[in-house]
Amino acid sequence: MTVSWPQLFSTIAAFFLVFDVIFGLLYYFVPGCIANVNPAGFVGNFFFSVETFATVGYGDMHPQTLYGHLVAMIEIFMGLMSLALITGIMFARFSRPKARFLFAKHAVVRPIEGKRTLMFRAANARQNIVQEATAQLRMMRNEVTSEGFRIRRIIDLPLIRSQHPIFILGWNIMHIVDDASPLKNATAETLHQSRTTFILSLAGTDETTGQMLMARSEYTSDAIRWNETFRDLLEVAEDGTLHLDYGKFHDVEPLAP
Repeated sequence: MTVSWPQLFSTIAAFFLVFDVIFGLLYYFVPGCIANVNPAGFVGNFFFSVETFATVGYGDMHPQTLYGHLVAMIEIFMGLMSLALITGIMFARFSRPKARFLFAKHAVVRPIEGKRTLMFRAANARQNIVQEATAQLRMMRNEVTSEGFRIRRIIDLPLIRSQHPIFILGWNIMHIVDDASPLKNATAETLHQSRTTFILSLAGTDETTGQMLMARSEYTSDAIRWNETFRDLLEVAEDGTLHLDYGKFHDVEPLAP
């Protein structure tokens, strides 16, 4: 489901050839089980195996012994099952919804209304509405308990707004770093030492198809930019129209002094 199309077709082709070779050898090792083998030898038996596995059956070559009929019956059964399996995989790949959510490569820590805030940037690249979108932010880091036990702890980080009724364009997802935040004493060095990773998950319903969309992105401590901000995507043209320049989507810049 996740491999590329060339990898998928290569795997199916390899599977097809391997089974044709195996059954071709079964016919070849018992001479005379297949009538009118042409060309003679293994090549003819191989091509008969191809026709049988694909349930084509041109008619010139056919089983003429009990052994040949039994092997052909098994091969036809496996061919039918393989066809059903491949059909299901193809249908699932074509019908699988793609979220097409964009996540900025970096997150920033900057003041918002006088409060230090961890901010992530996301966008909807589907060019249609994702309704009732939700966001969840989790932090994973190494900790040592009072007993000296080392643990990889998962901590939920509350967001200023975790829901978006109409996710059309962009969304700045923010967590306030205050006294109640697990990040209240965090610095770039402490995040690196504890091998902190942030996991941002988005979900919502495509208004056009009604399908649930989900996507996530992970940010290591190196992806956090301190005292920086995202570049503004909004531009005003000479005629007064507004444009969003997604070429700047991943860009960050230092805060103005």
